[in-house]
Amino acid sequence: MNNLFATLRDYDPGMLLALAETWRIDSKGLADDDMIRQLQAAMLDPQTAETVWDQLDEPARAALQLLVSSSQGRMKIGQFERFYGKIRKLGRAQIEREQPHIAGRTIAETLYYRGLIGEGFDNVDGNLIGFIFVPTDFISALPLHKTSYEALDAGADIAGDELPALGVIDAVDEVSRADTSIVDDLATLLALLQARPAELDAERIAPASAAAITPYLLQRDENRLSFMLAVAISANLISTQDGQARPKRDEARSWLEAARARQIQTLATAWLESASYRDMWHIPGLQPEDSGWSYDAAAARRAVMSLLADLLPDHGWVSINDIIDIIKEFEPDFQRPDGDYESWYIRNDAGEFLTGFESWDAVEGSLIEFYLVGPMHWLGLVDIGEDVTRLTAYGRAFLEISDWPKPVEPEAGIDVQNDGTLLASRRVNRFERFQLARFAHCLQTGDPYVYRIDAASIQRAAAQDIHAKHIQSFIVRHLEGDPLPLPIIKFLRNWQAGAQTSVALETMIVLRTTSEETLDKIFATPAFRRFLGARLGPMACAVRADQWEALRASLAENAIEVDISRLHNDFG
Repeated sequence: MNNLFATLRDYDPGMLLALAETWRIDSKGLADDDMIRQLQAAMLDPQTAETVWDQLDEPARAALQLLVSSSQGRMKIGQFERFYGKIRKLGRAQIEREQPHIAGRTIAETLYYRGLIGEGFDNVDGNLIGFIFVPTDFISALPLHKTSYEALDAGADIAGDELPALGVIDAVDEVSRADTSIVDDLATLLALLQARPAELDAERIAPASAAAITPYLLQRDENRLSFMLAVAISANLISTQDGQARPKRDEARSWLEAARARQIQTLATAWLESASYRDMWHIPGLQPEDSGWSYDAAAARRAVMSLLADLLPDHGWVSINDIIDIIKEFEPDFQRPDGDYESWYIRNDAGEFLTGFESWDAVEGSLIEFYLVGPMHWLGLVDIGEDVTRLTAYGRAFLEISDWPKPVEPEAGIDVQNDGTLLASRRVNRFERFQLARFAHCLQTGDPYVYRIDAASIQRAAAQDIHAKHIQSFIVRHLEGDPLPLPIIKFLRNWQAGAQTSVALETMIVLRTTSEETLDKIFATPAFRRFLGARLGPMACAVRADQWEALRASLAENAIEVDISRLHNDFG
């Protein structure tokens, strides 16, 4: 940060008179530049600095000592003001009237108007951050050794670089162990999207499409489905175009064919780096607005994961509330580098704006909890219980505490039953089940998944350019020499043409006569025949739906009595 001379130059000219009074400078007739040089000389004199120091009370000395002992002798403005109060920026008349250099409203204000601290800005990871600092060359002039140890101990935790250790908990209730079912559900989602792209509604799958997808998932959670969509997009497995989501063929196949541990790693990394998945938009009880403020979801995520890597033990349960409390105390601005708690537009369910640091627990605290019980649990990185969590092997690898596990995956094939059903356990390669789901209907999800080929699934397959010969080859490959079950042989034989055969039901208007001769006469008369459709039998024929009234009038004009009735069909 700045040295003393640069800091004095940055002060508002209205402050110079207050500084001159504090540091015993005769300011009469001095230009601003001359006054700044004299102030610099006085402030860098250890004896003069000690005199000003002795005029401070113990809390103000402790604040200054803490600031000096902080990293790079500085602290974010927001953090410093939370501990020691805000600094009003007063004009010359206000300074003369209120005398903040003698008794400021806050500790921070007293230090600022005595010239003991300055404000400046620095670029940190692309963000312009405001800091409170002690000028670098001024530090050596201050009698920091005169601060009491009691005062220093009171603020030691604020300036410390190391996070405290979390206590390990033995007794845990309502345990929900992590699993890797997100891999299986994403394979299902990709297969469903391959058959029919899903309509999107902002960051989520539209309700109608979600309702069609959810019954086939192992975990039927709307938030988790939105999360799967987002990480798949971030992992380049799904593309979005014209308001629809569909798989990216080559990238999806590569992921589907990978080992389960590698699939989890890909999804976890995609979530960590995702700029499109905005976690706060998915937290129950929070209603963020889409405009008017800036939110870097990936930066917030990376900051918390770095803190969790330091906080979480390799093994054992720890309190989620304790994690949140420690982050609040030591790194509260993890997602707001500038310490701004006023300009974000976030409401609660009651419609109230959550502003100010007093809303930290409702916003930042909720976000940290969501990371743990939502994405990290869904990805198999942490087990959770009632207000507790612990890392899994995948979680330790994700936080770079250990290497990614490489468990042995025994090969498993699809079990073809004699009744024509096909069973696929979760151990089946995801690409194999993806292919199966493209031409067979899922009757049951779980372990195993149960599929059957039916007319609708064949139609769906044909639309994807999958035909009977492809289906037969796939099934035969999994039979390992056993004969193809008779129900499948019959079904595929009937559909060799690629599911071209279909039937339709429709409502008709039918003309019936009392004799075959009468209907023959009607068909032989051009004036009548133009109103008719196909002949349905010796005494009935179809009537064009929009012509039956004209036909009735024409027949009446020719003294032919007929019975015209509608044939209704109810498809409820």
